[in-house]
Amino acid sequence: MRGQRREVRATLDFFQDLDRQLPTERGADGEPSTNDFQTFELLEIVERFATAFDSLPELIPGRSDYRILISSGVLVRAYAVVGQLAQDAAVELVSLEIDLGFA
Repeated sequence: MRGQRREVRATLDFFQDLDRQLPTERGADGEPSTNDFQTFELLEIVERFATAFDSLPELIPGRSDYRILISSGVLVRAYAVVGQLAQDAAVELVSLEIDLGFA
């Protein structure tokens, strides 16, 4: 599917991971909220999975239906997102780990 744009869907598990790691409101010292992450980080995550799924590394060697994106963020030090290829050729974002990197 090179050169084509895939549909990307975030799953309930992805949003539960987000809610577990970030508060609903921005912190007193500017720590990002879940809304901040969705506004500043999620669009880039969706874009990468939509346009480059096949070039992302396999999460499990030999399982091309699971790919991982590890990247630095705008608001967070880094994040890792796992995407799974669904039967309809869309990508489902199934997990999220965030490194806030506060010093």
